[in-house]
Amino acid sequence: MLTELRNGRIVDPLHPLHGQTASLYIRDGRFVDAPGSTSRKRPGVADQVVPNHVIELDNALVLAGGIDIHTHIGGGKVNLARMLMAEQSLAERSVWPTPHTGMLYNQMGYTSCFEPAMVLSTARHTHLELADTPYLDSGAYVVLGNEDWLLESLGRGLENSVLDAWIAWAVNASQALAVKVVNPGGISAFKFNQRTLDVDEPHVAYGVTPRQVIARLTAAVDRLQLPHPLHLHASNLGMPGNVQAALAILDAAEGRRLHLTHAQFNSYSSDGPMGMGSGAQQLADYVNAHDNISLDVGQVVFGQTVTISADAQAQYRNRRYAQPKQWLVSDTECQAGCGVVPIKYQDRQYVHSLQWTIGLELMLLVEDPWRVFLTTDHPNGGPFTSYPHLIRLLMDRTFRQSVLETIHPLAAERSLLNDIEREYTLDEIALVTRAAPARILGLADRGTLTTGALADVAVYRRKADWEQTFTTADHVLKRGVSLVEQGQCTGATVLCETLTARPEFELGALRSLRSQVEQTLRHPLQALEIGDAELGDLIRRPQGYAGPCPTSTLWGGGHAD
Repeated sequence: MLTELRNGRIVDPLHPLHGQTASLYIRDGRFVDAPGSTSRKRPGVADQVVPNHVIELDNALVLAGGIDIHTHIGGGKVNLARMLMAEQSLAERSVWPTPHTGMLYNQMGYTSCFEPAMVLSTARHTHLELADTPYLDSGAYVVLGNEDWLLESLGRGLENSVLDAWIAWAVNASQALAVKVVNPGGISAFKFNQRTLDVDEPHVAYGVTPRQVIARLTAAVDRLQLPHPLHLHASNLGMPGNVQAALAILDAAEGRRLHLTHAQFNSYSSDGPMGMGSGAQQLADYVNAHDNISLDVGQVVFGQTVTISADAQAQYRNRRYAQPKQWLVSDTECQAGCGVVPIKYQDRQYVHSLQWTIGLELMLLVEDPWRVFLTTDHPNGGPFTSYPHLIRLLMDRTFRQSVLETIHPLAAERSLLNDIEREYTLDEIALVTRAAPARILGLADRGTLTTGALADVAVYRRKADWEQTFTTADHVLKRGVSLVEQGQCTGATVLCETLTARPEFELGALRSLRSQVEQTLRHPLQALEIGDAELGDLIRRPQGYAGPCPTSTLWGGGHAD
């Protein structure tokens, strides 16, 4: 069947008709050339002149489906957050049941989302939850770099071949798309009562430093040719002055690819009121000068949320700020940690106001839109339903300044936002929420409307402001299937995918590490392996939903205007 999206304004810097009002054509779930435009013998060319189905768009904005590179929506820590905040009504939550997560993303025009913290021992659970989240292609990043056996071996001078084999096996076994390291070495050090671990500080038990861990892991990820760089949650997260640690650990990559996640939480200087200020200029200058570095911002949004992280060291430190006063921190089988701490970000509180300004400063100061990504580190900085509000803040300086006037006066006075004139263009929004995430994840057929790409589409009607425009998509198509029409969920079903990487490795190279791992975990490595058949047979995608799409207001996406 040939579908025509007629008379839409194409917003895709990669498309030859970008910025023009034109028609797009879809067949078998992918974009094809316009009928008669080129030889029909070429692949990806429509072979029917008359479309079977026409959707009239009347000059509405047509973008590729949104891609969230970093959002905590599946796995054990998410369920712990749901249980810890069980007294909240559905409208108050920032961590929703999986069906609502899928619908809320879909209403905003997002079609692919990635869980950034999956540990080997709970990978099955993570994939089951992601598969229970409708309308979204998904994937997960396996968390490595704090396993006791790995740190001990690195301290002894682990051979590259063994390290590469361990990482490649872990990615394949867990059906992961990428590798993440959280507070390299610090989670393990916390178990030895080492309450902080700076970049060049040795682990009390194994002697290895975070700098050494990052140097080895970035090199291994590059040798394995994984599509996504090492995904780094840096040392000293949330601590005053930690921008220096961030800069030091980025240097540890030695020119290799490295992605700094939720960078706002690692962009604090040690000057200013209460010994804490913005380090956004320093970090942005570094990123602008080093094209091997990318970052997502982890923007803070005012209101109630709950923070969830594998960084048990940081979460134990943050327990004093819990609101309401309930929290949990746990170890995860000598591999990682888990901490869940609720927090209420307040616009009249200095530190929270500072965090709000720093995230926006980073988004506006990093010059290359291909290397900076809009995230809230959902739910840690706030719910993903705040994205339309954040887009307006980036695109409308007058609105941004009006909100700046409502926050803590010391944070407002010192903020770089007062001097930043930049406003994001619609093209740049398309890049940071679509094309750039697709590229850095190695997903060549997503994030664009070009011929051959998956027909994941979000259509928006221009409204009074950009927040209203992006809050609810007028149409959403997933692989050419209409999931939202005129803002209403259609009830259609669509096959969604689990996206993975498949690095090659020599199984024999694992022999020297295998017995150490199995002795620690007390079960064979095979127990951690998720085969293709298991992924296909046991993980079932959910059915569709018919009726009005839930709104961000109804389902808890509130924010301070």
